[in-house]
Parts: sequence; structure tokens; C-alpha cells
Amino acid sequence: MIELRDLQLLSALARHRHFAKAAEDCGISQPAFSMRIRNLEERLGVTIVRRANRFQGLTEEGEMIVRRARRILGDARALEQEVAAIRGEISGALVLGVIPTALAFTGRLVRRLHQAHPRIVARIDSMSSTAIQQGLDDGTIDAGITYGDSIGTDLRHVQPLYEETYVLLVPGHMTDATGPIPWARVAEFPLCLLEPQMQNRRILDRIFAEQGLHPRVVAETSGFTAAMVMAREGLAAAVVPRVLVRALGALEGCRVLPLVDPVVSKPICMATLQRDPELPVLAALRDVVTSLR
Repeated sequence: MIELRDLQLLSALARHRHFAKAAEDCGISQPAFSMRIRNLEERLGVTIVRRANRFQGLTEEGEMIVRRARRILGDARALEQEVAAIRGEISGALVLGVIPTALAFTGRLVRRLHQAHPRIVARIDSMSSTAIQQGLDDGTIDAGITYGDSIGTDLRHVQPLYEETYVLLVPGHMTDATGPIPWARVAEFPLCLLEPQMQNRRILDRIFAEQGLHPRVVAETSGFTAAMVMAREGLAAAVVPRVLVRALGALEGCRVLPLVDPVVSKPICMATLQRDPELPVLAALRDVVTSLR
């Protein structure tokens, strides 16, 4: 009999693509982790993992088994949540993949969710829009909060959240401006932007390119925390979502300037896979999203 625990370990290995990291995530030693994967291979009579001195990927059979394992784990999780719902409680884990620009909004969303359903435990993973699509496809996340134009609607339920707009967070010593500032002026400041593979960075690069501008990028980061710290320290300006500044407040010594010419907005949505029945925690999340609009 295959144990659910073995399927959980296999799913973690497929997610991390590294034995030590997967073992740590699952809370067991690497030797014990590796032994259980080998025992699963022997039980099924196939090679699941391509190995040398380290993890080299899954075999074709392994990819199929992981897909089936994640469906089984999802069904088991849904069963537990549905039984709890019959008892009148909504409980369980909820994994959210969130683009960096939407983390502030997601914090507000999760706070409201916890107020309504304190037994739901939410995990928020900051991810690129591409990783969110992959996470939805392979079942490693329950919902993705991402750009509306980056998620296909096939087999997905897409719920609009808000329009993302941008401001310039700039050290006070770099400008005397107090009102809206054009993108042409932004390109003249030393900038700290997200890394090129992030969707937000691609959006900004497109804006600059369409204006024929060549921004002075002096630093790149995977999240906005470092960019905002650089602005606070007076080293660089940062283009950040307005919702983030509203949530955290303006930083001492910095000016917050709306960006114009052009005014840019991007739709942010929540995407989930369409499944029947739906996880109770997802239904609860959807209700909270509706109440926020």
C-alpha cells in the first residue's frame, strides 16, 4: 500500500528539485528521505528519479507519478476540509503564490480571511507570474495573485482584484518635486528596479522603451524591500506600486510622486484552478475577495 507520506515527499522533491532542500522542507533527514523515495520506486517497480551525485530530474514515469500523486494529495486534503466543513468549521492550509507588487494587498486580504475563519492557516509565497502559472498547473499553490494578462483562462477561475498603479519613491535630496512626475524625468534618476525576469520589470522596461528612454538602473532586486531601503538611504529611487506605499506609509526622507505621461495601470487578479468540488478554504477566500471589492 502506498502511503500518503511518500507521495508528499515525492511532491516536495519535484518542487525543490534538490534532495536536501526537500528533506528539510518535509522535516526529515536526507538519508531517510532518500530511502523512502527508493522504497517507493521499488514498490512501483519503476525508476522515478534520475540520479548521479545529485538530483538530475524525474524520469518520464516519474513525471506521470508526480502528477497523479498531487491529485491524490489534493483529494485527500479536500476530504479533510469537507469533513471539517460538515462540522461547521472552515479550516486547513491555504497556499498563495503572489507577485511582489501585490504582497501588501495580500496581507490585507489574509487579515480579513483570518478574521472570518481563524482556523485557516495561510502561507504566502512571493513568486514571479511565470512561477505562479506553473504552481497552479502542478498544484503546489492553491491560488495565484498576479497580473490579469499573464494568466490563461483555460481551466482557471479568474477574479479581478484591483488596478495596479505606480509612484516614484525618491530620496528628498534628489528632487524638489512634490507633485506628479513624468516617466521621462524618472529615467534620469539612479534607479533600483526588480530583476529583468520579473513581470513588473518587464512592464517598466516596456514603458521606458515606448518613450524612447534609457533608465539609469544602478541596482536590481527580487523584491521591493531592498529597493525601498536604498531609497531611504538616499542611494537610488524606486518605482513601486501605490498600494505598497499606502500599506507601509512613506519612508522618512523620501518623496512619493505619482507617475504620469503616461499614467499606467495593470489589472491584478486572483486565479485558481476550476475544480469540483472546490476546496472549502478557497471558497472562503473567494467570499472575502468579493467583500473587499
